[in-house]
Amino acid sequence: MTEKARKPTATWFGAWLARPLADFHLVVTIAALLTTLGLVMVLSASSVESYADGGSAYKLFIQQALFAVIGAVLFYLALRLPLRRLRQLSFPMFAGSVLLLVLVLIPGIGSQVQGSRRWFDLGFASVQPSEVVKVTLIIWGAHLLAARRSEHANYKDIMVPLVPAGLLACLLVVLEPNLSTTIALGLILAALLWFGGLPVRLFVTIAVSGVIAAGVLALSAGYRSDRMRAFFNPGDDPQGIGYQARQALFSLADGGIWGRGLGQSRAKWSYLPNAHNDFIFAIIGEELGFLGCALVLGLLALFAHTGLRIASRSVDPFLRLLTATATFWITGQALINIGYVVGLLPVTGLQLPLVSAGGSSLAITLLMFGIIASAARHEPEAVAALHAGQDGRMSRLLRLPRPEVYSTARAQAARGRSGLRAAPPRRELGAGERRGTGRRGGSDPAPRRSIDSDSARRRAADTGRRESRTTSSWRSTRAWEPNYPMTHARERGNSR
Repeated sequence: MTEKARKPTATWFGAWLARPLADFHLVVTIAALLTTLGLVMVLSASSVESYADGGSAYKLFIQQALFAVIGAVLFYLALRLPLRRLRQLSFPMFAGSVLLLVLVLIPGIGSQVQGSRRWFDLGFASVQPSEVVKVTLIIWGAHLLAARRSEHANYKDIMVPLVPAGLLACLLVVLEPNLSTTIALGLILAALLWFGGLPVRLFVTIAVSGVIAAGVLALSAGYRSDRMRAFFNPGDDPQGIGYQARQALFSLADGGIWGRGLGQSRAKWSYLPNAHNDFIFAIIGEELGFLGCALVLGLLALFAHTGLRIASRSVDPFLRLLTATATFWITGQALINIGYVVGLLPVTGLQLPLVSAGGSSLAITLLMFGIIASAARHEPEAVAALHAGQDGRMSRLLRLPRPEVYSTARAQAARGRSGLRAAPPRRELGAGERRGTGRRGGSDPAPRRSIDSDSARRRAADTGRRESRTTSSWRSTRAWEPNYPMTHARERGNSR
């Protein structure tokens, strides 16, 4: 009876995942749940410290809620922004973010807090430009690699100017200093090169060089070397450099399976430094227990699966690179944060996306979620469903514009405007003519037949669909076929 009860549930869930807009709804739901959980936990973890500083217990929570509203607006704008315009603005946005990294280092412009000059003080809040450069590097890098791969460029052209520009951004962030954001930028650059098709041998060489550089940076400054010593020798100074990591483990152990209850944490009473920021996962474990931690890990795992599925279903090479890289960055940053909270990694200071306190990080991450949701709306099945009027409740509520149906002529015109080499138009086969020979009749004993152009496009579209479901398809580029989503939707309907 149990198996009979499970089978309809599994069948229903599988049927729901097969719906055209399932990925879009999943991304929106995951972003909403993680943001709501983050607001609740920031209020719980920061209330004591805010009140002890002589202010309101809701001070940090109000700031976080304000940036959550800003992030929601950015999420919506990302959904409405056409992909062509996003690609056109990719380099100006990246160049502007690098300029902000330069300006924040100038005394009198950038605000210095605890020895680091990494914020712009706007009066009501502080903005961190190093968070902005994460998104702009992903967008510009995906656009650059997609354009270069369409030209069949060599590996040197793929790495230049992406790698020098990425290293420049890392250098400016190191000068702040901010090792945690430098690690995040390294993850983004590595993901772009991997999904962009860099050979494994060259990729491993670059990755090893990056790890060595990170190790040198970790041992070059006093507080960073203290963190490394505390990780490898946690018992040497339990009340000094190892105090924060030990208190985080005590908080997790105190929560048990069910937790002490929401708002009942003991560690937030000045026992665990940065409880609302870097170590908020420890407060989740203490108040909500193992079940709360499992909920966070489950949402992150579902996001990773959804993001990679969007990348595999996307036909546009730009969307493949963009979605896969963004998914790798957000998931990797979350795993690093959780890893050092539970004692598996040295403390780096990376925040838990959408959950930790930090206005700039929250708003920028919601912007990235909006771009991923936009990519989900541009899946071939989603485009066909939206043009057929199957918008779904969420899309009708948001009143989003229908995604554009790409065509070969439009793609060639875009290449011409951007200075890229356009592929020659493919000539249709005539009656009795074989592909590759250019001859008619005589030499081939097989019967001749006329190949309909529409059926050829259907076969090409079906081939592209099968290729886009594999991991290797992320590392190659392919132009969109004429009316591909519509054709593919008709074929799916006929097969059923």
